[in-house]
Amino acid sequence: MRRITLWVLSTISTLVLLFSYHTSTSSTAHAGTSIIAPQTTTATGSTATGSTTTGGSASGTTASGTGSTSAAATGSGSTATSGATAASETVDGSVVSTRFGNVQVQITVENGQITKSVVLQVPWNNQKDQQINARAVPILNSEAVKAQSADIDMVSGATYTSEAYLQSLQSAIDQAHLS
Repeated sequence: MRRITLWVLSTISTLVLLFSYHTSTSSTAHAGTSIIAPQTTTATGSTATGSTTTGGSASGTTASGTGSTSAAATGSGSTATSGATAASETVDGSVVSTRFGNVQVQITVENGQITKSVVLQVPWNNQKDQQINARAVPILNSEAVKAQSADIDMVSGATYTSEAYLQSLQSAIDQAHLS
């Protein structure tokens, strides 16, 4: 009788613990997508970062927020930049939704070549998102400039970000009429 009682109590305790565990993929993971610092890769391979804050507090070269985005990040289309050459244009790719948040890429095209790739939006909701995307985004930016197309490999461990990045990059390339 004691064994049965002990077994029932153990089972109930295990079930309570199991159902009270909160995962990072809960419905609150979609609550916000923040804009991170523009991480750019130029044709020479150097990386520059700037700080952008959107409704949160800046932390190093990244910003955290809860669902706020700037108008520049949500718009799409091409706009001429006020840069050094008249043949330079900046094109925003479409916003691609993933189960963890939105991804959007911006490219700079000079004389028919991609010279810079910038991520405008990536999931940045928790420490794991930040860790994954802080590693994946510079690799994806660099590869996009090297390949001059969306035909690049995905980053291992960042499958959702990589797939959405490639879709947004292809959208920007199509808008820039590079294909």
